[in-house]
Amino acid sequence: MSEPTVSATAPEQDENKLIAERREKLKALREVQAQGGAVAFPNDFKPKDRAAQLHEAHGAIEKEAFEAAIAEGQKVTASVSGRMMLKRVMGKASFATLQDATGRIQIYIVRDDVGLDAYTAFKHWDLGDIVAAEGHVFKTKTGELSIHATSLRLLTKSLRPLPDKFHGMQDQELKYRQRYVDLIMDEAARSRFVARSQTLSAMRSFMSGNGFMEVETPMLHPIPGGANARPFITHHNALEQDMYLRIAPELYLKRLIVGGFERVFEINRSFRNEGISVRHNPEFTMMEFYAAYWNYLDLMDFTESLLRDTAQKAAGTLQLEYQGRAVDLSQPFKRMTIREAILAHTDIGAGVDDPAELTSRLKKLGLSEEKDRLSSRSLPALQVLYFEESVEDKLWEPTFIMEHPTEISPLARANDARPEVTERFELYITGREMANGFSELNDAEDQAARLQAQVASKDSGDDEAMYYDADFVRALEYGMPPTGGCGVGIDRLMMLLTNSPSIRDVILFPALRREV
Repeated sequence: MSEPTVSATAPEQDENKLIAERREKLKALREVQAQGGAVAFPNDFKPKDRAAQLHEAHGAIEKEAFEAAIAEGQKVTASVSGRMMLKRVMGKASFATLQDATGRIQIYIVRDDVGLDAYTAFKHWDLGDIVAAEGHVFKTKTGELSIHATSLRLLTKSLRPLPDKFHGMQDQELKYRQRYVDLIMDEAARSRFVARSQTLSAMRSFMSGNGFMEVETPMLHPIPGGANARPFITHHNALEQDMYLRIAPELYLKRLIVGGFERVFEINRSFRNEGISVRHNPEFTMMEFYAAYWNYLDLMDFTESLLRDTAQKAAGTLQLEYQGRAVDLSQPFKRMTIREAILAHTDIGAGVDDPAELTSRLKKLGLSEEKDRLSSRSLPALQVLYFEESVEDKLWEPTFIMEHPTEISPLARANDARPEVTERFELYITGREMANGFSELNDAEDQAARLQAQVASKDSGDDEAMYYDADFVRALEYGMPPTGGCGVGIDRLMMLLTNSPSIRDVILFPALRREV
C-alpha cells in the first residue's frame, strides 16, 4: 500500500521511517534490475504531451463527444510524465494525478488495461515518484479531463515524502532553503519565477528594440568599482592576486561606450558584502544600460517607458497591487528634487536649508555624530541623509528623486548651474529604490579627482568608498561621448510585479546561513 501523507512538521523519526520504507522499495527495484528486469531509473521515455496543452486542446470538449469518438475508434492518444501528487486506489481501478512543468493531469488506471504486474507495482508507488503514462484522453463522470492509461512506468523513485498536500511547507525559511520542494508544492511560487523569466525576456526585447546591444562584462574584478559598497574578496591562484566579486558592471560598460558601442546593456549578477533584509540580498540581479548622447532627463523618460512596457508584458496590467495598496504605473511618474521631496513629506519647512536643524533632526532619528560624521557633511549631504531617514518610505507611487550631492556621486556629471549637485536620479516605488541613473561624468581629470577623494574617504574609515581605477581613468582620457547610464534592480522590480513582501521570495536560492 502507499504511505500516508505527512505534514512538513511531522516528527523527524516518522519522516526517517518513511524514508527507510522508500529506500527498501528502491532496493527491491535494484534487485529486479540485477536479475535482468526493468531498469530502476530508466531514461528512455520522452513525453509527447504536456498537461496545460492537453487542457487547452480538449478541456472544452463535452464528455459525450469523447465517448462518441472513442466508440467510433477515434481516440485521442496522449503520452505524459510528471510527479505523482495525488493517488487514490480503489480495487481494480485507481486514479493518480501527475504534475509536470505546465500543470496537472489526472490518470485513470484500470488493472486489466495496464496489466496485473504494472497495476500491482503502481499500488506500491509513493507520492513524489516520477511516473510516465500513455493512453487516451477522456472525461470522467464529474467532467474532469483525464488519461485512461494503457501503460504505466516508474521513472524516478522519490526517497523523501512530500509535505502534506493541504498545508504545504509552513516554515518560510525552509521554503527558501529547500526551494525545490517549495516549487513542487506551491503553484504560486512557480508562478513567481515564471513571471521573473517573462520579465527578463520582456526587458531584453524592449532594449534590443531600442537599439541596445546586450554584452557581458567580468564578474571578477581586479579593482571593485561602479558603486559605493563593500566587496567580497577572493584570490586568484594563477594570477597570484586578490580579486573582487563585481559590485556593479558600470565601469566596464562605460569602457565599451569609449570603444564605440553607443548603446549597451547587461543583465548582471552583482555582489555586495553587506546586510541582509527583506530588500537586500548579497547576490542580486541588475540591468544596467548606457546610451551615448543621452542625459539624465532622457534616462528618466526611457526608464519610465521600460518599466511600463515590462509590467504590461509580465503582469498583464499597469494597475498593480502591492501588499494591499494600489500602485498605478499608467500615470506619468512624479519628478522631485531631494529638497522638494523633504518639503512635501515632512514639516521641516525652512529648516531644510539649515545644517544645524537637519543635524538636530538626524540625531533625534538615531544617527550619531561619531558614526555618521554629521558635522563634516555639507548641506546637500545632510539633506540626503534626512531624505533617506524621513521620506523614502513615503514615496509609494513612482517618483524620480533628482539632484544628489556631487560628493556622494563620484561617477555622475555635476549640474552646470549648480555644481554642488549632480544630474542624477533615483526612482522610488512602494517606498523602495528601484533604479539609479545619471548623466555620466566624462571629464577624465574631474573623474580622477573624484576618485582620489574617494580614496581619501576610504583611508578615513569609509569601507564603502571607491578605489582608484587608473585604467578606467585612462579609458576616459581617450574620450567618452556625453552619455547617460542607469541601473534597474530586477529583484525589487519582481517584488512589485509579483506582490512579494520579501526579496527572498523572488530569488530562487537566496543567501542563507549554512545549515548546522
